[in-house]
Amino acid sequence: MNYLTENLKANKLKVTPQRLAIYSYLVDNCNHPTVETIYNDLKNMFPTMSLATVYKTVASLRDVKLIKEFNVGEDSNRYDAKIETHSHVICKKCNSVSDYFGNIDMQESINDLENLSGFDIDAYDINFYGVCNKCKKQNF
Repeated sequence: MNYLTENLKANKLKVTPQRLAIYSYLVDNCNHPTVETIYNDLKNMFPTMSLATVYKTVASLRDVKLIKEFNVGEDSNRYDAKIETHSHVICKKCNSVSDYFGNIDMQESINDLENLSGFDIDAYDINFYGVCNKCKKQNF
């Protein structure tokens, strides 16, 4: 049994071919796809799979924290199976998303925010916006 199947079972999610394919797709994909992208890329392999199945599956995976959901200002959310803490670098022109695993020292800001708000901060997301190399080259 592979680790994807074990992760699903450990989180009390039924292992179905569609769920396993969607989860595997997200683990193997670094493009941070939308539900529509996942559906379009998998529909030839699973012609009876509906878009609703993909929506329900990513919601289930997100709810048990096997994937992350985030938005880059589009109409659709993006999904990422890299669940360890990291940031994203987002192109303002083409909306491409890249992972950034470098160190961002936020502890002082978190401490200040906790003191000001009374919250116990246990998670945060940081996105950086700019223009990717591909889009920069198209402007010249």
